[in-house]
Amino acid sequence: MIDSIINVKEINDADVVIIGVPYERTVSSMKGTKNGPKAIIKMLDSKLELFDRTYKIQLTDKIRIGQKNLGNINLLSPEKALSKITFECEEILDKNKFILLIGGEHSVSLGLLQALGKRVNPKDVTILDIDAHCDLRENDSDYNEKNPTNLAHSCVMRNANKLGYNIVEVGVRTYYKDEYKFFNEPKNNIKVFEWGNGKKIPSIDEILGSIKTKYIYITIDVDGFDPAHMPGTGTAVQGGLEWWYGLELIERAADSFGLIGADITEVAPMRDSTLTEYGAAQLAYMIIAHKFRGKLI
Repeated sequence: MIDSIINVKEINDADVVIIGVPYERTVSSMKGTKNGPKAIIKMLDSKLELFDRTYKIQLTDKIRIGQKNLGNINLLSPEKALSKITFECEEILDKNKFILLIGGEHSVSLGLLQALGKRVNPKDVTILDIDAHCDLRENDSDYNEKNPTNLAHSCVMRNANKLGYNIVEVGVRTYYKDEYKFFNEPKNNIKVFEWGNGKKIPSIDEILGSIKTKYIYITIDVDGFDPAHMPGTGTAVQGGLEWWYGLELIERAADSFGLIGADITEVAPMRDSTLTEYGAAQLAYMIIAHKFRGKLI
């Protein structure tokens, strides 16, 4: 029998639940993110080596991992999709499970953040956002004149900020003029670490030092990494986090703060490469390992 990271069938038996959200209704460039969850789960199910190099153990020997897919959610409007994601996350959080959300476009993160915000004060949580973009637009009307929405992928961190979350963004390489004004307003509690444009790459200690809360939530838009490592995404931007730097940042963040949730988004599988979904599967596996490291050591 082939080993799989998905090692329990019933959510009630799981320590962590991976929720696949194949949604892409507000994408602004190349489509394909609705195929991301299935591709990542395939990597987790049959392609990833399950022996963890850090802890020298197979995670599935100690951690129970379940999975749920939200099916035809891409047929829904942004408002109804958000409601669906939030409801599903609330049901699983009520069972005291850790949730790792797999997108789909970055807008899906808001559903889990809304659900978590009913259980912990968002002001006590910092979102560590790895992303090439700020996603701080009020709405997407500057590039979507026909049917603008404030629930687009480019608005997800603005909406998280409205919920009261603190935000630290890492790897940003492009932004809209209004986003620049917004993250420079001190009252908004947003710290942006830019890459390129003459900026020195910050040390991981500097990034972690900017987090002032006990709890964190990790959100990874794969375009935050250099496209050499994550080419399969809808809005790729040159530059970005080097692979091992990114892994160390995520590992140390998960080890240093109370991790209450996480997501990986914007994987758009390519025809002739599985590098992006494989990398996303590695990130998912690593996040789970460090969240539940107490079971492994």
